[in-house]
Amino acid sequence: MRILGLDVGTKTVGVAVSDPLGFTAQGITTIKRKNYNYDIAEIKKIYDEYSAEIIVVGLPKNMNGTLGEAAERTYKFCEKLEASFNPKIEYWDERLTTMAAHRAMLEADLSRGRRKEIVDKIAAALILQGYLDRNSK
Repeated sequence: MRILGLDVGTKTVGVAVSDPLGFTAQGITTIKRKNYNYDIAEIKKIYDEYSAEIIVVGLPKNMNGTLGEAAERTYKFCEKLEASFNPKIEYWDERLTTMAAHRAMLEADLSRGRRKEIVDKIAAALILQGYLDRNSK
């Protein structure tokens, strides 16, 4: 069973996928957002290509645990996903995943330009890996 991980931003959507056994997450792409129809069609293509059964979406909570505007935008996006093709969606607290992605890329000595290109798919992989690790226990 494959699981997709999404890091939904205002300009891009980072996408990750699990291995078939659900142990590891791999960042696969970053979708440059255009409009809801395009964004959802791109996610649906990936969902179908990997025969995914679940989509884990990073939920951007405030540092105090409350939900703000970013979380509301994420919920709205997921409502459109569900209306389009009805995937099973689970949410994962994504606080600090983008920071962790930047830190990992700095440690890997990637250039600023390269970091900008891949940060969202790395964040999606971190979101998905956290979910997989919790479920493996």
